[in-house]
Amino acid sequence: MAKQSAGLLLFRKRSRLEVMLVHPGGPFWKNKDAGAWSIPKGEFNDNEDALETAQRELKEETGISVKGKFIPLQCIKQKGGKLVYAWAIQADADVSEIKSNDFEMEWPPYSGKQSKFPEVDKAEWFDLETARKKINPAQISFINELETLVDE
Repeated sequence: MAKQSAGLLLFRKRSRLEVMLVHPGGPFWKNKDAGAWSIPKGEFNDNEDALETAQRELKEETGISVKGKFIPLQCIKQKGGKLVYAWAIQADADVSEIKSNDFEMEWPPYSGKQSKFPEVDKAEWFDLETARKKINPAQISFINELETLVDE
Protein backbone atom coordinates (compact mmCIF):
# COMPACT_ATOMS: atom_id res chain seq x y z
CA MET A 1 0.00 0.00 0.00
CA ALA A 2 1.22 3.50 -0.85
CA LYS A 3 2.29 5.82 1.94
CA GLN A 4 -0.17 8.59 2.66
CA SER A 5 0.10 12.03 4.21
CA ALA A 6 -2.40 14.66 5.26
CA GLY A 7 -1.83 18.39 5.41
CA LEU A 8 -3.30 21.86 5.51
CA LEU A 9 -3.00 24.70 3.03
CA LEU A 10 -3.45 27.89 5.03
CA PHE A 11 -4.54 30.91 3.02
CA ARG A 12 -5.23 34.54 3.72
CA LYS A 13 -6.52 37.49 1.74
CA ARG A 14 -4.32 40.56 1.71
CA SER A 15 -3.97 42.75 -1.36
CA ARG A 16 -4.06 39.36 -3.07
CA LEU A 17 -4.49 35.73 -2.06
CA GLU A 18 -1.52 34.25 -0.19
CA VAL A 19 -0.70 30.73 1.02
CA MET A 20 1.59 29.54 3.79
CA LEU A 21 4.25 26.99 2.86
CA VAL A 22 6.96 25.32 4.94
CA HIS A 23 10.56 24.51 4.08
CA PRO A 24 11.93 21.16 5.29
CA GLY A 25 14.77 21.23 7.79
CA GLY A 26 17.93 19.19 7.78
CA PRO A 27 21.12 19.20 5.76
CA PHE A 28 19.65 17.71 2.58
CA TRP A 29 17.26 20.66 2.11
CA LYS A 30 19.53 23.44 3.42
CA ASN A 31 20.38 25.00 0.04
CA LYS A 32 17.27 23.95 -1.89
CA ASP A 33 14.47 26.42 -2.60
CA ALA A 34 12.45 26.12 -5.82
CA GLY A 35 10.35 22.95 -5.64
CA ALA A 36 11.42 22.20 -2.07
CA TRP A 37 8.60 23.87 -0.12
CA SER A 38 5.42 22.06 0.89
CA ILE A 39 2.18 22.35 2.73
CA PRO A 40 2.65 21.28 6.38
CA LYS A 41 1.82 17.57 6.33
CA GLY A 42 2.63 14.20 7.82
CA GLU A 43 2.08 10.51 7.33
CA PHE A 44 -0.86 8.59 8.74
CA ASN A 45 -2.17 5.05 8.55
CA ASP A 46 -5.59 3.63 7.83
CA ASN A 47 -6.78 3.67 11.45
CA GLU A 48 -6.09 7.41 11.81
CA ASP A 49 -8.34 10.28 10.72
CA ALA A 50 -6.71 12.23 7.89
CA LEU A 51 -8.03 15.66 8.90
CA GLU A 52 -6.98 15.13 12.53
CA THR A 53 -3.54 14.12 11.24
CA ALA A 54 -3.34 17.29 9.13
CA GLN A 55 -4.18 19.47 12.14
CA ARG A 56 -1.70 17.64 14.38
CA GLU A 57 1.09 17.93 11.80
CA LEU A 58 0.53 21.67 11.40
CA LYS A 59 0.90 22.04 15.17
CA GLU A 60 4.00 19.78 15.34
CA GLU A 61 5.75 21.40 12.37
CA THR A 62 4.95 25.06 13.06
CA GLY A 63 3.40 25.45 16.52
CA ILE A 64 0.31 26.88 14.79
CA SER A 65 -3.24 25.66 15.53
CA VAL A 66 -6.22 26.61 13.39
CA LYS A 67 -9.98 26.25 13.64
CA GLY A 68 -12.66 27.03 11.14
CA LYS A 69 -14.05 25.70 7.89
CA PHE A 70 -11.76 23.08 6.37
CA ILE A 71 -12.19 22.89 2.59
CA PRO A 72 -11.31 19.45 1.20
CA LEU A 73 -8.97 19.49 -1.81
CA GLN A 74 -8.40 16.74 -4.37
CA CYS A 75 -5.89 14.10 -3.27
CA ILE A 76 -2.62 14.09 -5.24
CA LYS A 77 0.11 11.52 -5.84
CA GLN A 78 3.69 12.70 -5.42
CA LYS A 79 6.61 11.50 -7.54
CA GLY A 80 7.54 8.72 -5.09
CA GLY A 81 3.97 7.41 -5.04
CA LYS A 82 2.88 8.96 -1.73
CA LEU A 83 -0.77 10.05 -1.64
CA VAL A 84 -1.33 13.48 -0.09
CA TYR A 85 -4.74 14.49 1.26
CA ALA A 86 -5.19 18.18 1.93
CA TRP A 87 -7.63 20.76 3.22
CA ALA A 88 -7.52 24.50 2.73
CA ILE A 89 -8.43 26.83 5.59
CA GLN A 90 -8.51 30.58 5.81
CA ALA A 91 -6.29 31.64 8.68
CA ASP A 92 -3.60 34.17 9.40
CA ALA A 93 -0.54 33.26 11.41
CA ASP A 94 2.75 34.85 12.37
CA VAL A 95 5.38 32.64 10.75
CA SER A 96 8.38 34.60 12.03
CA GLU A 97 8.93 32.32 15.02
CA ILE A 98 7.62 28.89 14.13
CA LYS A 99 8.33 26.02 16.52
CA SER A 100 8.97 22.67 14.85
CA ASN A 101 9.55 19.25 16.28
CA ASP A 102 13.01 17.74 15.67
CA PHE A 103 14.25 14.56 14.05
CA GLU A 104 17.57 12.77 14.43
CA MET A 105 19.82 11.40 11.73
CA GLU A 106 23.43 10.41 11.31
CA TRP A 107 25.29 13.54 10.25
CA PRO A 108 27.76 13.89 8.71
CA PRO A 109 27.18 10.65 6.81
CA TYR A 110 29.13 7.63 8.08
CA SER A 111 30.39 9.64 11.07
CA GLY A 112 28.52 7.61 13.66
CA LYS A 113 27.29 10.91 15.15
CA GLN A 114 23.57 11.56 15.60
CA SER A 115 22.49 15.15 15.00
CA LYS A 116 19.13 16.84 15.61
CA PHE A 117 17.41 19.00 13.01
CA PRO A 118 14.03 20.74 12.94
CA GLU A 119 11.49 18.99 10.73
CA VAL A 120 10.63 22.42 9.32
CA ASP A 121 13.21 25.22 9.36
CA LYS A 122 10.97 28.06 8.16
CA ALA A 123 7.48 28.97 7.02
CA GLU A 124 6.51 31.86 4.79
CA TRP A 125 3.49 33.46 3.13
CA PHE A 126 3.62 33.60 -0.67
CA ASP A 127 1.40 35.03 -3.37
CA LEU A 128 0.09 32.26 -5.63
CA GLU A 129 2.52 32.89 -8.49
CA THR A 130 5.55 32.66 -6.20
CA ALA A 131 4.07 29.69 -4.30
CA ARG A 132 3.79 27.72 -7.54
CA LYS A 133 7.55 28.15 -8.06
CA LYS A 134 8.45 27.24 -4.47
CA ILE A 135 6.18 24.25 -3.80
CA ASN A 136 6.86 20.60 -4.59
CA PRO A 137 5.60 20.35 -8.21
CA ALA A 138 3.08 17.62 -7.36
CA GLN A 139 1.40 19.97 -4.86
CA ILE A 140 0.81 22.83 -7.34
CA SER A 141 -2.67 21.43 -7.96
CA PHE A 142 -3.61 22.32 -4.35
CA ILE A 143 -2.87 25.98 -5.12
CA ASN A 144 -4.68 25.82 -8.46
CA GLU A 145 -7.75 24.27 -6.87
CA LEU A 146 -7.73 26.80 -4.03
CA GLU A 147 -7.65 29.62 -6.56
CA THR A 148 -10.81 28.30 -8.21
CA LEU A 149 -12.61 27.89 -4.87
CA VAL A 150 -11.79 31.26 -3.30
CA ASP A 151 -12.83 34.64 -4.58
CA GLU A 152 -10.01 37.16 -4.31
